[in-house]
Amino acid sequence: MADNGEPESQDQVEDTQKGKFFTFSLGTEFYGIEIKYVTEIIGLQPITEIPEMPEYIKGIINLRGKIIPLMDVRLRFKKPFREYNDRTCIVVIEIRGITIGLIVDSVSEVISIQDEEIVAPPNLNKEGNKYIKGIGKVGNDVKLLLDSDKLLNDVDVEELGNI
Repeated sequence: MADNGEPESQDQVEDTQKGKFFTFSLGTEFYGIEIKYVTEIIGLQPITEIPEMPEYIKGIINLRGKIIPLMDVRLRFKKPFREYNDRTCIVVIEIRGITIGLIVDSVSEVISIQDEEIVAPPNLNKEGNKYIKGIGKVGNDVKLLLDSDKLLNDVDVEELGNI
């Protein structure tokens, strides 16, 4: 790409992020989230609990003066709670106009997955896999690719928007 001195357009920035996924683990499963949603990765910090929130919303943190709500992704996916440890991280993402921290067991890497390597998830129950948008084939491994917009439902967006 020739450098004509003009700043990159949003389309060009999104194009460089296309097919790139930030991966993390919950237990033995690996998940991917489109890199365009990820703003930063931080270590676990002291969490202030907020009453009357869903169990998977663990509370809030103060990140450089900005209040960030935290979602424990394990609990969101109805997995058993696991004590946090030195590998536990917070992946800060922005979805639906809200900045939120996702608490994950450990972070992995940023990988590229081409469209032809992504298949639809099997529809094994009535609701379907509401959080999984696709399954990425990476060598002999699979990465469950999240539908970021579905991590928060409308009630969550309303409640978290008021924080």
